[in-house]
Amino acid sequence: MIELIPDLPSGVVGMEAKGNVTGEDYERVVIPAVERAREQHERIRLFYVLGAEFEGFSPAAMWDDTRVGMRHPFSWERVAMVTDRETYRLVSKAWGFLIPGYVRVFDMSELDAAKAWISEGL
Repeated sequence: MIELIPDLPSGVVGMEAKGNVTGEDYERVVIPAVERAREQHERIRLFYVLGAEFEGFSPAAMWDDTRVGMRHPFSWERVAMVTDRETYRLVSKAWGFLIPGYVRVFDMSELDAAKAWISEGL
């Protein structure tokens, strides 16, 4: 499941993944949130938390994640991934070079620093 994170500045789409994330989660939560932000801002920021309750992504969720990123390839100003899971840290860093914006990966212990970085200048 994916829950939106409230109380972030306009232009920041914040999400926390818990349990197993499915394609339906992307269709119901992520895609509409990104589209709403794109209606208001030319470039947006993504704040993504994969905490202790996160179990993994279904294949459909991974495909939808790729589609969201590629649908508006030049819309991403900053992306902050917050997780202690090494696999997702490495994947985020590897895919980060494809995104024209800035991508940073933070440890869970750096959650406040990640929020400050993603909100910086807004």
